Amino acid sequence: MRTTHLRQTFVLKRKRLRPGDRQVSPASSGALRRAEAMAARMPGAAAIQIVADDETDELESATILGQYGEVPVDFAESLQAA
Repeated sequence: MRTTHLRQTFVLKRKRLRPGDRQVSPASSGALRRAEAMAARMPGAAAIQIVADDETDELESATILGQYGEVPVDFAESLQAA
Protein backbone atom coordinates (compact mmCIF):
# COMPACT_ATOMS: atom_id res chain seq x y z
CA MET A 1 0.00 0.00 0.00
CA ARG A 2 1.12 3.55 -0.78
CA THR A 3 -0.06 6.58 1.18
CA THR A 4 -0.06 10.00 -0.47
CA HIS A 5 -0.86 13.33 1.20
CA LEU A 6 -2.31 16.12 -0.92
CA ARG A 7 -3.31 19.72 -0.59
CA GLN A 8 -6.32 20.58 -2.77
CA THR A 9 -7.33 24.20 -3.36
CA PHE A 10 -10.72 25.48 -4.48
CA VAL A 11 -11.44 28.49 -6.70
CA LEU A 12 -14.61 30.33 -7.65
CA LYS A 13 -15.64 29.96 -11.29
CA ARG A 14 -19.00 31.30 -12.38
CA LYS A 15 -20.00 31.70 -8.72
CA ARG A 16 -19.34 28.01 -7.97
CA LEU A 17 -16.50 26.37 -6.07
CA ARG A 18 -14.32 24.27 -8.36
CA PRO A 19 -11.13 22.27 -7.69
CA GLY A 20 -7.97 24.29 -8.20
CA ASP A 21 -4.37 23.14 -7.87
CA ARG A 22 -3.45 19.90 -6.17
CA GLN A 23 -0.01 19.47 -4.59
CA VAL A 24 1.63 16.42 -3.03
CA SER A 25 3.11 16.78 0.47
CA PRO A 26 5.59 14.36 2.07
CA ALA A 27 3.60 14.13 5.32
CA SER A 28 0.10 14.78 6.62
CA SER A 29 1.31 17.67 8.79
CA GLY A 30 2.74 19.41 5.72
CA ALA A 31 -0.50 18.94 3.79
CA LEU A 32 -2.48 20.41 6.69
CA ARG A 33 -0.17 23.42 7.07
CA ARG A 34 -0.17 24.15 3.33
CA ALA A 35 -3.94 23.82 3.04
CA GLU A 36 -4.49 26.19 5.95
CA ALA A 37 -2.05 28.72 4.50
CA MET A 38 -3.61 28.54 1.02
CA ALA A 39 -7.12 29.07 2.43
CA ALA A 40 -6.01 32.52 3.56
CA ARG A 41 -5.42 33.48 -0.11
CA MET A 42 -8.09 31.41 -1.85
CA PRO A 43 -11.74 30.62 -1.15
CA GLY A 44 -10.81 27.28 0.41
CA ALA A 45 -8.46 24.31 0.64
CA ALA A 46 -8.36 20.79 2.02
CA ALA A 47 -5.72 18.29 3.10
CA ILE A 48 -6.34 14.75 1.87
CA GLN A 49 -4.79 11.34 2.54
CA ILE A 50 -5.01 8.79 -0.29
CA VAL A 51 -4.19 5.11 0.25
CA ALA A 52 -3.77 3.02 -2.90
CA ASP A 53 -2.41 -0.39 -3.80
CA ASP A 54 1.17 0.01 -5.04
CA GLU A 55 0.88 -2.71 -7.68
CA THR A 56 -2.57 -2.07 -9.14
CA ASP A 57 -3.02 1.64 -8.26
CA GLU A 58 -6.48 0.70 -6.98
CA LEU A 59 -7.83 3.25 -4.50
CA GLU A 60 -8.19 1.79 -1.01
CA SER A 61 -9.36 4.92 0.81
CA ALA A 62 -9.49 8.70 0.61
CA THR A 63 -9.69 10.67 3.85
CA ILE A 64 -10.12 14.40 4.38
CA LEU A 65 -7.61 15.39 7.06
CA GLY A 66 -8.72 19.02 7.29
CA GLN A 67 -10.85 21.62 5.50
CA TYR A 68 -10.22 25.36 5.58
CA GLY A 69 -12.35 28.17 4.19
CA GLU A 70 -15.04 27.28 1.67
CA VAL A 71 -15.12 23.70 0.42
CA PRO A 72 -17.84 22.26 -1.87
CA VAL A 73 -20.63 20.56 0.05
CA ASP A 74 -20.24 17.35 -1.98
CA PHE A 75 -16.42 17.24 -1.72
CA ALA A 76 -16.34 14.23 0.64
CA GLU A 77 -18.77 12.31 -1.56
CA SER A 78 -16.75 13.03 -4.68
CA LEU A 79 -13.60 11.62 -3.01
CA GLN A 80 -15.32 8.37 -2.15
CA ALA A 81 -16.67 8.04 -5.69
CA ALA A 82 -13.23 8.52 -7.29
